[in-house]
Amino acid sequence: MNRLRVNSGPVPGVTALWLATRALMLWLLTHDSAPLLGGGTVAREVWWLYGDWYGVLAHGSFPAHDTLWQYPPGAGVVLLAPRLLPWLTYFQAFVVLTLAMDALVTAALTRAGQLPGRSPLGAVLWAGGLPLLLHLPLARYDVQVTALAVLSLLAVGRSARAAGVWGALGALVKVWPALVLLGTPRGPATRRAWGWAAATGAVALAVLAALFAHPLSFLREQGGRGVQIESLGGTALNLARHAGWPGRARYRYGATELVGPHVQAVATASLALTAAAFALLVVWRTRARRWSEATPFDAALCAVLLFTVTSRVISPQYMIWLLGLAAVCLTSRHTSQRPVAALLVAAAALSALVFPMNYGEVIDGTWTGCLLMLARNGILAVASALSLLRLWRSTHTEEKTPQKTEPRPDSDRLPDRALSLS
Repeated sequence: MNRLRVNSGPVPGVTALWLATRALMLWLLTHDSAPLLGGGTVAREVWWLYGDWYGVLAHGSFPAHDTLWQYPPGAGVVLLAPRLLPWLTYFQAFVVLTLAMDALVTAALTRAGQLPGRSPLGAVLWAGGLPLLLHLPLARYDVQVTALAVLSLLAVGRSARAAGVWGALGALVKVWPALVLLGTPRGPATRRAWGWAAATGAVALAVLAALFAHPLSFLREQGGRGVQIESLGGTALNLARHAGWPGRARYRYGATELVGPHVQAVATASLALTAAAFALLVVWRTRARRWSEATPFDAALCAVLLFTVTSRVISPQYMIWLLGLAAVCLTSRHTSQRPVAALLVAAAALSALVFPMNYGEVIDGTWTGCLLMLARNGILAVASALSLLRLWRSTHTEEKTPQKTEPRPDSDRLPDRALSLS
């Protein structure tokens, strides 16, 4: 039986990089109370918010009347997972499980990069890029969601069914992984992937509805969100404060939002841009003429990037998603998204400067905070436009085939006919 041969060359280097950087991230997490690291704001979400939700979920109900609960029912499974390690505190168990999922992503990317014709750059980007967000990834459950999306994408070429299952499970945890199936090749592969995703999602949702009360309560709270201070619209409003706009920052729905005149108009514009982004992706899907092994990866990154940039909320942990999808793209030598991946690494580094290091400046709307947000969001906006442009070109430009040319006679030699006449 034939098996794909893999090259184990990059494994020691990626392993050493992962161990060194995760040790640093854990050290930062233990020093979370330092003012430069946010004064405890990063870790507090786990032991305060996630811990409270754990108590409610353990009694068989979703936090139906909590305005901070804005997540699909699959998120409850992730937040209950620390009970698998009862000898640890909730915080410790959550971090251990997050590291385990982080290691799974690294292993999957490394394995994909070892296949013939693939590249180890994806594993390197994930292992070395995630620490740019400091210790934030260890105190959010976005690593777990990203792991499901990564597994879905890496399965596309081998099993459309597995891709659909992983994608559906990811969507039940945090919605956006549903976008990773956008670039599946036309025909049976798409039908199988989307069909299995729909079936898996329906069955899993039914099971969760049977086990927990109020599984869809998150929809009510999600609709009430406004313009978060780190979004593109929030950056524009924060800059407007220097021109006399009377709005202010306020903590609502689990995020710092801007309230005041014209905020609703900005929120509506964001929703309109999201709808326009979806329309562009549909046009791309219907008009794309050719697919490569990298097309599903590139389309997933482009779709999530467009939806992130046009969203009313761009929380710092969203960068975890984008780094994970960019890493998947870089496992293929045919990807069109290499410049986009480089921009996302720069945006991740700036995100750490925003939160937790200078978040007070952003909330107060100082010039330092505004310029940091303008730089980070400007890079994301350029990355989204570049991603769509390169995806479009890679699937619409016809491949050039080399033209056959007739062999030329040697210039230093006379033709046979001439020789016969001499």
